[in-house]
Amino acid sequence: MTKLKLGPLADDKPVKVTLELPASLHRDLTAYATILAREVGQPAADPTRLIVPMLERFIATDRGFAKARRTLPRESPPG
Repeated sequence: MTKLKLGPLADDKPVKVTLELPASLHRDLTAYATILAREVGQPAADPTRLIVPMLERFIATDRGFAKARRTLPRESPPG
């Protein structure tokens, strides 16, 4: 069994985002969605739904970003 960095996708309210991807990246996303579906036993998701969890995972595991982010001033909560 392949060890992927993503698990099942949350069934969340979608937000429409428009962007252009290189064709090779779209092919990779499509292949990833197919493999992920096989791994988690779900139907293949629209490959564009992988973008957000992949970015979240990338940011969450980027140690350089985490370190640099600690040096930024904290935002005050709204209200």
